[in-house]
Amino acid sequence: MSDLNREFEGRVAIVTGAAGGVGGAVAKLLADRGASVVAEDVKAEVEELEAYSDRIVTLTGDLAEEATATRAVDLALKHFGSLDILINNAAHIMFKSVADMSLEDWDSILNVNLRGTFLHSREAMKAMTDAKHGSIVNVGSYACHVAFPTIGAYAAAKGAIAQLTRVLALEGAEHGIRANVVAPGDIETGILDGIVPDGRNFLAEHGESSPIGRAAQPEEIAEVIAFAACDRASYMTGSIVMADGGYTSV
Repeated sequence: MSDLNREFEGRVAIVTGAAGGVGGAVAKLLADRGASVVAEDVKAEVEELEAYSDRIVTLTGDLAEEATATRAVDLALKHFGSLDILINNAAHIMFKSVADMSLEDWDSILNVNLRGTFLHSREAMKAMTDAKHGSIVNVGSYACHVAFPTIGAYAAAKGAIAQLTRVLALEGAEHGIRANVVAPGDIETGILDGIVPDGRNFLAEHGESSPIGRAAQPEEIAEVIAFAACDRASYMTGSIVMADGGYTSV
């Protein structure tokens, strides 16, 4: 049996959205299990992760810009010597009906959720193709499969991420690169901060409607993401792994 505490020894990962609940949990978990991590976020708070572990270096930038994706991969290669894992986790959401949504609203969601995932996957694929190995995990949502009113842009982006990931899996297979989606349900994070008065409580209450009867904690989703990224999942690619408390099983 493998030693999970050293499972990612010698591996180098990029984690986007690392200032948030899930991204921070993933960055810490990977570092705890031996990985070197480039933790990226548009928020300067991501720099706090460097105090958590000397295995973590941080990058602040807008992930929807090509230069940020290039900088992230370059930092991994130059600082740590390789790139083995990419976790596209950064996400943004708004609640607005399609009829009331401006083009700027639409672009703001698609830029973070989809454009950023494309750009980082593209740059990572280049490095991983040269190395002939790699694992990409894109964080989707149960909105890959189900829809709710007022999340048109978010649902469109998450659905597109599922399809993009399948293409990455097909294009990467001959180069030893796997690509999978982890699709969570409600998680108690700050993603709704500034959108609803008490975002964490909103998510906790909405999570009660899942068969499991509660929302997830970030660390629970981080475990699923880590499994999809690791060698124990070596035969899994192009998969959409639901981690939604059974919500889409109903």
